Amino acid sequence: MLTIHHLRVSQSDRIVWLCEELELAYELVLHQRDPITRTAPEAYRQLHPSGTAPVITDGALVLAETGAIVEYLLTREGLGRLVVGPGDPHYTDYLYWYHMANGSLMPAMMMLLAEGPIIPFMQARIDRYLRALDDHLAHGNTWLAGETFTVADIMMAFPLTSMGAFVKVDVSAYPHIGAYIKRLQARPAYQRAMAKAEPA
Repeated sequence: MLTIHHLRVSQSDRIVWLCEELELAYELVLHQRDPITRTAPEAYRQLHPSGTAPVITDGALVLAETGAIVEYLLTREGLGRLVVGPGDPHYTDYLYWYHMANGSLMPAMMMLLAEGPIIPFMQARIDRYLRALDDHLAHGNTWLAGETFTVADIMMAFPLTSMGAFVKVDVSAYPHIGAYIKRLQARPAYQRAMAKAEPA
């Protein structure tokens, strides 16, 4: 049985949402953050050597890392859903935004938690990324891969919402991103996932 070990307000939101989009059966185990340090409890850190969210178990398998879990679930259960292939005109858009969310945008946002002269540099980098995203959405792209909703959209949602709010990244200057977030949050699978994973 697939089990999602969900650390509240973390990247494991994405895995719950992905399973809802794919209509997969899963067990959800909720883990609460320490109310003072906001870190994962010791039991969660013991699930996998990485000590970070998300983590899934599937029989004897224990797997961490968002991208790895997404690839695992899509390969085993996706049946071609939520991806576009090399023959699709938006294939490179799909690849870019799928990897950009965790490869560039999230690390830049994490650096805002540091102190010192790096902060303005990273803020400028984040602004460049957001301008590029807003421009992409402004040019007839309902989703990151044109008119097709994909896992790239699931990956992008977390830095634009939960993570962005945590590090105080303001997206209000980007109207196309604002409309995009509303489209993401209107998806029935997203609403089901949040009702289960983030009921508060």
